[in-house]
Amino acid sequence: MTPKKLLRHIFRFRGFNESLKLAINGIAYLFLYHRNMRIIFTAGIFALLLGLYLKLSGTELVALCITITLVFMAEIFNTAIEMMMDMVKVKYHTLIKLIKDIAAAVVLLASLNALAVGYILFIRRLFK
Repeated sequence: MTPKKLLRHIFRFRGFNESLKLAINGIAYLFLYHRNMRIIFTAGIFALLLGLYLKLSGTELVALCITITLVFMAEIFNTAIEMMMDMVKVKYHTLIKLIKDIAAAVVLLASLNALAVGYILFIRRLFK
């Protein structure tokens, strides 16, 4: 294969439907095999339904949705990084552990942010 054909093959354009299918497969995998993703999804849906029930303003709902999405994204990246590191090195390595700990710290920060946003949005409405 010529270098030009190889580059075309590597960087070929995928149609929208194919890209969407690949993304859905990734999300389905996370839901089927990763308990934390199911917990985060359930908590996110609960928070969104609570926000709708308490009649949060549009701006507050947007902040809530962005916060929920941020936690989802953090967990997705954490899982991807952990899987990559497991693939790179099966044997224990201090740097691999540090990389995984840093990826987990991103999820922790996103979750603490979500708790703060939830507190600000819900506390006064729930305990009037």
